[in-house]
This record gives sequence, structure tokens and C-alpha cells, in this order.
Amino acid sequence: MFRPQYPEAPAPPSVHLVPGQHSHAPACSCQHAPAPAPARRMVPEVSGGTVAAVVTVGIVLTALLAAVAITAISVAVAAVVMRSLLTNQRRR
Repeated sequence: MFRPQYPEAPAPPSVHLVPGQHSHAPACSCQHAPAPAPARRMVPEVSGGTVAAVVTVGIVLTALLAAVAITAISVAVAAVVMRSLLTNQRRR
């Protein structure tokens, strides 16, 4: 009752072979060009020098970014210190 009922697949038509005749027949009588072979993707070759250059540029850019971040933090700390010194002078 709870099992799915699948329709039965139709049986393939029987083909009577004559000796020397191939088992497949063309679907139509027109001439079709053969299917083109799949194109092979061209992958560029990457040399060791290119990889080294990319890694070096990445390291340099990361170092520059770290330097900018450290400079920004130091300027912010210096601004807070200067602000506190100036507010203490005005109160006296």
C-alpha cells in the first residue's frame, strides 16, 4: 500500500540481423558532420620566477599594510595622550 508503483519500462524493439549487417541504423538519411572533438583548454605555463615575484609582492604589500595600521594606532594613542595633557593644563 505504501510502496511506490513504478510503471514498467517498455521492451526495446527486437532487431533481426542479417549476416554482415550492422546492428545500428541511422536515425535519418541526411548527411551529418561528425561531432567536433572537445577542445583542450589551454592552461598558461607558470614559471618559478613568476610565482616568486607574486609571493614577494604579496609579502611587501602585507608589510606595508601592517606598517600603516601600526602608524595609525600610534597616532591615535599620541592624540589621546596630548588631549589628556591639554585638558589637565586648562583646569589648573
